[in-house]
Amino acid sequence: MDFLGRAEFEAAADAVRRQTRHTPRVGVILGSGLGAFADAVEDPDIVPYDTIPHWPISTVAGHSGQLRIGRLEGVPVMVMRGRSHYYEGYPMSQVTLPIRAMQLMGVEAVFLTNAAGGLNPAFKAGDLMLLTDHLNLIGMTGANPLRGPNDESLGPRFPDMSLVYDPELRRFALEAADEAGIVMHQGVYICLAGPAYETPADIRFLRVIGADAVGMSTVPEATVARHGGLRVMGISGISNVAISETDSKQETTHSEVLKAGAMIGPRLEVVLRGVLRRMD
Repeated sequence: MDFLGRAEFEAAADAVRRQTRHTPRVGVILGSGLGAFADAVEDPDIVPYDTIPHWPISTVAGHSGQLRIGRLEGVPVMVMRGRSHYYEGYPMSQVTLPIRAMQLMGVEAVFLTNAAGGLNPAFKAGDLMLLTDHLNLIGMTGANPLRGPNDESLGPRFPDMSLVYDPELRRFALEAADEAGIVMHQGVYICLAGPAYETPADIRFLRVIGADAVGMSTVPEATVARHGGLRVMGISGISNVAISETDSKQETTHSEVLKAGAMIGPRLEVVLRGVLRRMD
């Protein structure tokens, strides 16, 4: 099936509702190596992805595949411990189905996190970057999650994307990071299809067109969330510094990404908790 629609989204949302006592206000999607944050959810109901119809199951290490629904800093939350990606073979409407389920369950805001390669020379592994904007390169080349029939009950045919990342949530994140003494960069994230990491020529090109960090997720989810009227905040954990020279002896690996996640995770938790406190 190329295009999932309202019937599939409702089926997924109903399955989640039946397995939880909570009514989440905020959805959180955790990127590679960042799943430990889900353990902080209080009084959780645990919903395995394979109990939810049409829900995409991740095949990638570091994405364990369960929802934890409970409370954090007094706010009802729905935390995805792992996500699926377009490169795994799912259609875009299925990759972003979790966002639609959140929308139908009444979630008001989503926090999207990812492990990303640092393009900005000022970044180093372990840093955080707050997304101010994104480059939807994968969408520009045809794999836009809004391609296909549009359901006006979910969002408009031509949604405005001039302000994807909510200014108030960004301010809350900056305040929380500053309060904790955590360095929080700001910048533009670019989404590629993957799964191969970028060549040095790719990296030089991405820097020229204005990207500060690169990854293989987040942008489709952010696009669908804004289409559905949800507030969006995005944070990248810089897991590695992108290699821009062909004679470099460095190599980018997924194990490096997961290792960096262990360092990034505690900083990310502090910031996300700070944002939730300010929302409440």
